[in-house]
Amino acid sequence: MTALALEPRALPGPDARRIDDLAIAALEWELACYPKPGLVSFIDAGAHDDMDAGTFRASISALRGYFSEMAGAGAAEANFSALNAIGRRAEARMFAATGGVNTHRGAVFSLGLLAAAAGRAAVRPTGGASARSVCRTVADLWGEDIRAAGAAAREASHGAAVRARYGAPGARDEAAAGFPTVLDHALPAFRAARAAGADLNEAMVDAVFAIIAVLEDNNLLYRGGSAALGRAQRLALDFLAAGGIGAPQGRRRAVEIHKIFAGERMSPGGAADLLAATAFLVGLEDRERSACR
Repeated sequence: MTALALEPRALPGPDARRIDDLAIAALEWELACYPKPGLVSFIDAGAHDDMDAGTFRASISALRGYFSEMAGAGAAEANFSALNAIGRRAEARMFAATGGVNTHRGAVFSLGLLAAAAGRAAVRPTGGASARSVCRTVADLWGEDIRAAGAAAREASHGAAVRARYGAPGARDEAAAGFPTVLDHALPAFRAARAAGADLNEAMVDAVFAIIAVLEDNNLLYRGGSAALGRAQRLALDFLAAGGIGAPQGRRRAVEIHKIFAGERMSPGGAADLLAATAFLVGLEDRERSACR
C-alpha cells in the first residue's frame, strides 16, 4: 500500500454527510434511470422476479450513513481491511432490509471505495475531487490489497463462480485498476449526451449502454454464459453506433432493447453498479465546481 507522508486528519461531519448524500443520490439516480436494459426501475422489474423498486428503496435506506463512515475512514487513511469490514457490516444491513435479496452488494463495494477516496480528497485536496483523481486514489492506496483479497477469497458468490469458469474480471479488478470502464466509457458517454442537450436520465441511459458495451459483466455471464454476454454487448454497441438516446427513435430503441434483455432474463448487474459509481462521480465534480465559483 502506498505510504503517505502526512499525518491523518479527521473529516469534518458536514463533509462526510455530503459524501453520503451524494452516494445515496447516485443509487437513487441509478434506480430511477429508464430504460436501462434488463434492470429494475420504477417502471418495471426488468429481468427480475425476486426484486422491484420497493426492494431497492429499502436497500438504499438501509445504506444511509455507510458512505459517510467510509469517507471518514478514507480521510483517516484506513487500510483496505478496515474498509472491507465497514462494507461487510453495510452489506449485512442491506440483506436484512431486503429479506436476503442482493440489490446492492456490488455498489456497497465499488461506491464505498469511491466514498473513501472522496473522504481522503476532502482532507488531502492536492488532486482535487475530479473523477480521475478520486478513481486513481482507489487504485493507488488500496489496489494492491484489493487484488490480494480477491486472490485469497473463497466465498461462494456468482462472481466467484464466473471467475472460476470464464476467467472474467469482476468488481475487484475494476476497482483495483481505478475504474477504467467508468472513466473511459461511462463518463465520456454521459458528458457527450449532456453536451448535446440530453437531460440527466437520458445521459444516464447512454452511460449504462456504454458500460454494457465493454464490460465483461459477471451477472450476464452467470445467467447466460458467453452467448448472453456477447448478445448484450452487440445490442449495446449497435444502440450507441446509431446515435444513442439522442438519435431519432433513440428512446424507443432503448425500450425495445430493455424488453429483449428482460425477456431473455439478461440482467447486467455489474453495469448497474458502475452506473451508480458514474452518477456519484458526476455529483462530486458538480459539487466541486460549485464550490469553486
